[in-house]
Amino acid sequence: MRLTLRTAGVAVRAMLVFTALLGMGYMLLITAIGQVALPFQANGSLATAADGTVVGSQLLGQSFTDADGAALPQYFQSRPSAAGDGYDAAASSGSNLGPENEDLIASISEREEASRVLDGDGTIPVDALTASGSGLDPDISVANAERQVARVAEARGIPVSDVEALVAAHTLPRDLGYLGDPRVNVLELNRALDAR
Repeated sequence: MRLTLRTAGVAVRAMLVFTALLGMGYMLLITAIGQVALPFQANGSLATAADGTVVGSQLLGQSFTDADGAALPQYFQSRPSAAGDGYDAAASSGSNLGPENEDLIASISEREEASRVLDGDGTIPVDALTASGSGLDPDISVANAERQVARVAEARGIPVSDVEALVAAHTLPRDLGYLGDPRVNVLELNRALDAR
């Protein structure tokens, strides 16, 4: 009995020490490293206006629509969101709908029609029709951005070549040179348009 109590006491003390060490100490260490080595990323990669107001995050998609939900033609449009109502980060999730699901087919058809109304006929990139896995992807494909160039240039009254140059300047390469595809961060591209 005495040996059992002693063993239980050692186990409880070990649990408390390792909970403090790994549960709190490790978390504080990683937070400190993040704040020192990568403070911008560790704090959410927030994008701010000239007056310091936070206008979004480079890591989260956001809506560029009017109060009624209609796309603003002077802005590049983000990838569709599967995160509840808009791009709510608290509701991050994929739709989990299979390719034969009637709701998914209907939403793709609606997005296709909206894309044709907004940007005309032609090939519509798949990322303009489907949501990302998280539903909050901040980037669109280069093809998706190129499809929107003429509309944005016309709505802003600027040359198409200027908008194409901005898209090229804001095209991010493949990660590590070979992972994924080149992509365009919509928030940063729209901010560059506004700053022009």
